[in-house]
Amino acid sequence: MKKLTIEDVAQKAGVSKSTVSQFLNKRYKYMSEATRNRISEVIDELNYQPNGLARGLKRNRTNTVGVVVGDINYSLSIQCIHAIENELQLSGNQVMICNADENPDKEAKYVETLMSRQVDGLIVFPTGDDSSIYQRLLDEQYPLVFMDRLLEGIATQSLLVDNEMAVKMAFKEFIRHGHERIALLTLPAGRYAITPRKERAFSYRRSVEEAGLEWREEYVCSAPREEMGEALERLLSLPEPPTALLAANDIALAEMLKYANRRSMSIPRDLSVIGIDDAEFAEIYNPAITTVRQPAYEMGVQAAKILLAGIEDTGTSVPITYRFPPTLIKRQSVQAAPKSE
Repeated sequence: MKKLTIEDVAQKAGVSKSTVSQFLNKRYKYMSEATRNRISEVIDELNYQPNGLARGLKRNRTNTVGVVVGDINYSLSIQCIHAIENELQLSGNQVMICNADENPDKEAKYVETLMSRQVDGLIVFPTGDDSSIYQRLLDEQYPLVFMDRLLEGIATQSLLVDNEMAVKMAFKEFIRHGHERIALLTLPAGRYAITPRKERAFSYRRSVEEAGLEWREEYVCSAPREEMGEALERLLSLPEPPTALLAANDIALAEMLKYANRRSMSIPRDLSVIGIDDAEFAEIYNPAITTVRQPAYEMGVQAAKILLAGIEDTGTSVPITYRFPPTLIKRQSVQAAPKSE
């Protein structure tokens, strides 16, 4: 059986090969709806399967996009990837996902690997502080979008939540319930001062100052995941322990809840708790945990659209940092501060 070609489709539809090519590449700007419908019907009737790779090579495209995730364990990462993949597949692009495990060396190797596979663009959750590889990409006008984090010296399209607002929302909820001894549980900022951790710690300090509360260094509980239980033990054994705790991300919240279960703590009777990141387990924990939700899915969709615009050369050339507003999801983990406070 003769292999169908784009010329066969054009002849059957009564249009030019160029028009069919424009249709296949989803370029409908100067094409009437009637023409689009006629080409679509002919493709279905003939069961025509375009050669995607050949079309991509002709346009110097592979129709693949690389995503390098800082840590796939975060609920934010999972939701963003889901959105990115869905949005890119709508436009006929496939996604290659790599998890850097917060390791800058792994991240750099993945970027090099994806580039060697000629992906059309990259969405990256950067982990380190080496800007050279990304500067080279920008110098070559390569489509690049950063998610959740910024990298000093790199001016590209970047999307992240308003971290300062997220902390202030939680803080105001605690203050509204009369809490004055409010602690922060966070992963260490680390050697590379990952943007969300750095910004949330900064906003915590500013929130304490703006509320006119006493600054207590011992209330900043910063520890690796495997040491958070011990850090919480020290925190809650202080002569004046906190009555409220802000978990700076879903990992910190998970470790807090594990600790509470081991110690048979009652939330919020023994400690009021709010978490940043609306992880699924926060809602099913008993009691359900109040959280500050990041619009992760919406951020992922927007990242994909911005990258596609860059690939198609229809986006802005001015690097912009997009800050998405968070939302406070009130549940049952915050109550009035004890009278003795």
